[in-house]
Amino acid sequence: MAKGEGAEGGSAAGLLPTSILQTGERPAQKEPKKKQQLSICNKLCYAVGGAPYQVTGCALGFFLQIYLLDVAQVDPFSASIILFVGRAWDAITDPLVGFCISKSSWTRLGRLMPWIIFSTPPAIIAYFLIWFVPDFPQGQALWYLLFYCLFETLVTCFHVPYSALTMFISTEQSERDSATAYRMTVEVLGTVLGTAIQGQIVGQVDTPCLQDPNDFAMASEGVNRTHSTTSLKETQNAYLLAAGVISSLYVICAVILTLGVREQREPYKTQQTEHTSFFRGLRLVMSHGPYVRLIAGFLFTSLAFMLVEGNFALFCTYTLGFRNEFQNLLLAVMLSATFTIPVWQWFLTRFGKKTAVYIGISSAVPFLILVALMDSNLIVTYVVAVAAGISVAAAFLLPWSMLPDVIDDFHLKQPHSHGTEPIFFSFYVFFTKFASGVSLGISTLSLDFAGYQTRGCSQPARVKFTLKMLVTMAPIVLILLGLLLFKLYPIDEEKRRQNKKALQALRDEAGSSGCSDTDSTELASIL
Repeated sequence: MAKGEGAEGGSAAGLLPTSILQTGERPAQKEPKKKQQLSICNKLCYAVGGAPYQVTGCALGFFLQIYLLDVAQVDPFSASIILFVGRAWDAITDPLVGFCISKSSWTRLGRLMPWIIFSTPPAIIAYFLIWFVPDFPQGQALWYLLFYCLFETLVTCFHVPYSALTMFISTEQSERDSATAYRMTVEVLGTVLGTAIQGQIVGQVDTPCLQDPNDFAMASEGVNRTHSTTSLKETQNAYLLAAGVISSLYVICAVILTLGVREQREPYKTQQTEHTSFFRGLRLVMSHGPYVRLIAGFLFTSLAFMLVEGNFALFCTYTLGFRNEFQNLLLAVMLSATFTIPVWQWFLTRFGKKTAVYIGISSAVPFLILVALMDSNLIVTYVVAVAAGISVAAAFLLPWSMLPDVIDDFHLKQPHSHGTEPIFFSFYVFFTKFASGVSLGISTLSLDFAGYQTRGCSQPARVKFTLKMLVTMAPIVLILLGLLLFKLYPIDEEKRRQNKKALQALRDEAGSSGCSDTDSTELASIL
């Protein structure tokens, strides 16, 4: 829109005060502030804070479904309720926590850091109890639902302020992008750790299964039950051991984040600026076009990868027949994703973020088609797992790298609306988590309808086919829909450069001693 840009430039020149345009008539200004460079140590400490959410989320995402069905022996219908309600509640807590954070006052530790610090101890207790099998079988479903929802609430109190912290570690877009790349690398490494710790510890014991469905009734009556009970107890203890290791890792990462990162105030916010109310901020955020289009696109692509994540263990165990290999396949996917995160960071800075979205996420489609069409072959499955990790890396990095661009664009269009950063991050997570809750609930319920047999060594053909559809064809359709929506996303590389220059001008003017508060406010309004 060259004509529109020219008109805006002319009107801006006419509206700017003389004191801003005629630099010769104004008092001497301070030199522009130097760029706020983050050290590698700062970036690493910030990045480590993303590991707890990913380690626990990976363990729950990949293993909770099979744990509930085959270890805790919860019936498929109750398991679907636990997974759906837990994820749906997790989604609801994101905007609620975002609302509470937006009302928080600045403290000596910052506005976001206290949430991270004080949510950690109860979170690790709740996480550990998720993997504990209580002695009262009649109340097991309620037990898992209670502690699953409690943990998701507490980890949200950690992750939402941590996500919003991206905007408060530096005012430089390049530094934030670099820190985000560090963070995504560590988060993918966190998924590797979650997969390795949970998978390798649990994989050391054999979960007992029943060759014939009628054996379950016999086992319930006490026939040949001693070995099965002992083996099941060993499996339960293995899950508890893995939970203890992951809980310890959660605490270590939280301590490193707290000691190594300093939360900063946004420099161009003046003390006289009125803090935006939550509901007004929500209305402004949800009416911001680039944000709506971004979350709509990532809603479908994230849902695709969550379907694969939630059903991958069952798919490998029953459809492909790799009961003792699925944890190693998961490790191959996550290691591949970890090593390709820096490649995608280079790619998006060289060719742009939208191009990286199209190429990175669409690269998963051919491999999902191959999995759908091929027979069970372990070597081919490992090759597909490594290749799929490349696409997983792009899906991890790009949403969090693009959200700050949307927030910068919002700040230019709504310069007086401050304190909205947690709303942007929390509602993005809200939509993806709610969708994942629906997907997990429906997928587990569909397994129940297909005739899933608890503790079965094998499953009926209908169950195997259902798992194949949930891991291959459904994600392919969702990925294609998401990529179509990304065509509507308006912030390309040229728009990002324009926004960066405008924001830098705003910060320089706010930091200048010769510019009055009135002039700064007027400049912000024009920008």
